[in-house]
Amino acid sequence: MFENFKVPKDLIPTDPRFGVGPSLIPTEAVEKLAKTGHELLGTSHRREAVRNVVKEMQEGLRSYFHLPADYEVVIGNGGATLLWDMIGLGLVEKSPYHFVCGEFSDKWFRANKNIPWLTPEAKKVDFGQGINPTDMPGHDLIACTLNETSTGVMLSELPQVGPNTLLAIDATSGAGQIPIDFKKSDLYYFSPQKVFASEGGFYVAIMSPKAIERAQKIEKDHSRFVPESFKWSHAIENSRQNQTYNTPAISTIFFLNEQVKLMNKLGEDQVVKEAKRKAALLYEWATEKSYLSPFVAEEKFRSQAVATIDLSEKFKADDLASCLRAQGIVYDIDSYRKLGRNQFRISMFHNVSYENLEKLTKIISLAVESSV
Repeated sequence: MFENFKVPKDLIPTDPRFGVGPSLIPTEAVEKLAKTGHELLGTSHRREAVRNVVKEMQEGLRSYFHLPADYEVVIGNGGATLLWDMIGLGLVEKSPYHFVCGEFSDKWFRANKNIPWLTPEAKKVDFGQGINPTDMPGHDLIACTLNETSTGVMLSELPQVGPNTLLAIDATSGAGQIPIDFKKSDLYYFSPQKVFASEGGFYVAIMSPKAIERAQKIEKDHSRFVPESFKWSHAIENSRQNQTYNTPAISTIFFLNEQVKLMNKLGEDQVVKEAKRKAALLYEWATEKSYLSPFVAEEKFRSQAVATIDLSEKFKADDLASCLRAQGIVYDIDSYRKLGRNQFRISMFHNVSYENLEKLTKIISLAVESSV
């Protein structure tokens, strides 16, 4: 259907990367890393040069999020997927309650179901629908996902949980662009390959004193087996020394730090304002065109980081996405593979410019309308 479509030169984006992960790492950051020569790559992560980068990154996140003074920025290797197991093994006492609205929030629930001594429960909604978490008496951890990467659903509010309950938030694709009240959060974690424009295999976990106390309490229970690499005490103690328990990919930390510095120049308020501006562009476009529609029906749950937009069945979204990739003009706007919908999934992360998103909308519209 789109095999003969050619993108006009005036609509070609300055960067073809619109995928929701891994995200757009600025080439300037790559060039800056190269200029460090032999000072970082290939050196010990426990030496001053690397630890200074880690410290700057941790302090930059603390500044960006305006964290309470007694919250800690804990880091480690493995990404958010590994954290699902770390949380179940080392932060849940007995009964977590999950609010599920997509593939990744469901994977977190299934991870806890695999731990035999836990009794997790969940409230689920159909993919594309939103669900805000609430406090659930009788459960010691509330699990929710700030921004469901698979469906483009974000939370619109957070609860105040009880003194014996932790509120844990998977913020992977929303951190940095969807603000929260950290005083309500006990564990706010993310992988940096989304808004924070780094690579995978790494996590940041912002922990409240209550979460750290819970980790310490569970670790004293010697009847519960926890692998050494999954112990929160190792992650916490090493993070306090601006390092990780085991050897990290230094480039990942470097890129994360560069992005934190970039975003701190604007401040969170301005970054969020720009994210909302980009979201308005895409959702208004999807609403105005007869052959498009936002996948997320309720406006309050429409993400300002990941847009999911359905395309009329008369046209094939995958075919157009493949056509644009083959031309080297637009990368990775395919829908989430397990969702099985005829739709585009488009990144609105900080480094994806408004101007390029505007060009993308015009490219898609031109391709569809010229194929009729």
